[in-house]
Amino acid sequence: MSESIEKPVEKRKVNWSNIILGAGINMAEVTSLGQPLEVVKTTMAANRNLSFMGSIRNVWSRGGIFGFYQGLIPWAWIEASTKGAVLLFVATEAEYRFKKFGLNNFESGILGGITGGVAQSYLTMGFCTCMKTVEITRKKAVGEAAAAAQTSWGVFKSIWAKEGLRGIYKGVNAVAIRQMTNWGSRFGFSRLVEDGIRKATGKTGKDDKLSALEKISASAIGGGLSAWNQPIEVIRVEMQSKTVDPNRPKNLTVGKTFKYILKTNGVKGLYRGIAPRIGLGIWQTVFMVGFGDMAREAVAKLTGDMPAAKH
Repeated sequence: MSESIEKPVEKRKVNWSNIILGAGINMAEVTSLGQPLEVVKTTMAANRNLSFMGSIRNVWSRGGIFGFYQGLIPWAWIEASTKGAVLLFVATEAEYRFKKFGLNNFESGILGGITGGVAQSYLTMGFCTCMKTVEITRKKAVGEAAAAAQTSWGVFKSIWAKEGLRGIYKGVNAVAIRQMTNWGSRFGFSRLVEDGIRKATGKTGKDDKLSALEKISASAIGGGLSAWNQPIEVIRVEMQSKTVDPNRPKNLTVGKTFKYILKTNGVKGLYRGIAPRIGLGIWQTVFMVGFGDMAREAVAKLTGDMPAAKH
């Protein structure tokens, strides 16, 4: 009588090539079109009376083409170069622990991703997102006065001296909620669209692979649809914003901010900036999927270790 031997749960190996690849692609994505879309999105969420074109004019008035790259250096670069490593390490460990608890691969993967997203928020994205928002929304001097204005680091030091850790991590709970819901919905929507494409094209076999265009389409639609949680993004921006508003309540929490936006701008106010956010979600996904394979080959030549594909 033979006994079935249960296969031991193995921890997924953290691949350094994947970390290098992720940091490089994230840096390229944010330096190209990512930060301009982020700036317009944040401007619309912070100034909810502005239209899309009004926001673009507002950003242009804050430095021309350079206005669209406010907060890029150093905050967006710090975030882009570190968030992937945090996600990978934490998600890998969490996924392993959830499997040890008896959850299946799908459940462990989702919960591991959510745990990684929360860790991202509190370890790197929290203060970087806050400082990007501060840079995008703070009042800036023009003309001769601009030369004597505070630098981005100067603003950081000022907030640290006045408010400490709490000041630079303002709105971090909203960032964590956004990251948790982003990870779950992007994964789910992308898989749903991918299944639809497979059925439509007859590629239902285990070994049938989607074309590059089909993979990009599925991921882009998934990235765009993940913007459903825009209200938490508007709440996050309002909590971190330096836009002057005498009516804004003190010591904002997620709940207080939600009520304030609803009271002053209605339901529409909670969805300000959704168009550039959808564009940002699509751009990030297309960039990651479209250039991923080329980047994988380049990293493999550099390290001798072929990174695993993310799609």
